[in-house]
Amino acid sequence: MLETAFTPQELGAIRRAYAKQILAVVGIQEDARLEAAFASVERERFLGPPPWTISRGGGYEPLHSHDPAVLYQDVLLALAAHRGVNNGSPSLHAGWLHALSLREGDRVAHIGAGAGYYSAIIAEIVGPTGHVLAVEFDPALADMARANLSDRSNVTVVAGDGALWPQDDVDAIYVNFSVERPAEAWIEHLKPEGRLIFPLGLPRAQPSLRGGTHTMYGAGLRVERRAKGLAVQWLGHASFVCAEGELSNPASERRALQAAFESNSVEFVRSLIWRKPAPLGRCWFTGSGWALSYDEITP
Repeated sequence: MLETAFTPQELGAIRRAYAKQILAVVGIQEDARLEAAFASVERERFLGPPPWTISRGGGYEPLHSHDPAVLYQDVLLALAAHRGVNNGSPSLHAGWLHALSLREGDRVAHIGAGAGYYSAIIAEIVGPTGHVLAVEFDPALADMARANLSDRSNVTVVAGDGALWPQDDVDAIYVNFSVERPAEAWIEHLKPEGRLIFPLGLPRAQPSLRGGTHTMYGAGLRVERRAKGLAVQWLGHASFVCAEGELSNPASERRALQAAFESNSVEFVRSLIWRKPAPLGRCWFTGSGWALSYDEITP
């Protein structure tokens, strides 16, 4: 049991204020299920015992308090500092989860689940009739997630390579590490009207000061499967730790992807072309078997 200066009721009020603040930071005017999820899930359960470590100024510093009340800020907290893996920015995840348009009863794959904090938030949103598949590459973090989520019957934790999951069709896929191309499983197992959010990015040449390899260029992309193709929405610039496992292998088109990012026009991408000829002159980036195009996909 963690020591705190606050009663359980007061901590509940702190979490409710935190939920309102982080939704407001990213301009979400109303998302009752998302707000309730952030207000109810106890962040301290997913960070291990104190002392906790905060990411600040490109490195890590100890957080000089063992009171869980201090965790309810829009800050990065380390999960595996030596690998640069964090419990990510609450406001960024609030914005992206809002964009994922989760519904009660949805089946969701959370790829790169860490210790399970955002898996728990997704589980709250989709409710008992939904299901969350939480996939984590690092065995120690997967064990933490399994323990942290053991009281949630609508969550299954898998220790494995995120490139290989999901293996059944799902309504939504939420990826929490940067890749140079989407995994085949993410596209092939997305249901009609299904949504995929993933960070596309290029790794830095050297590991970060805070550990691990992070992106030199990065962007969040939302993909939606429509009857006429895969519609894309740019979610903004984003820096994530880079993929491990199969997706960590350098893509053959890395130089072309870097040139695309340096064109400063990723925000105009509107569709993902998958296993089809890319429209000439209409693409931000063209890779092997896929492309990102400026052409709109109608609903």
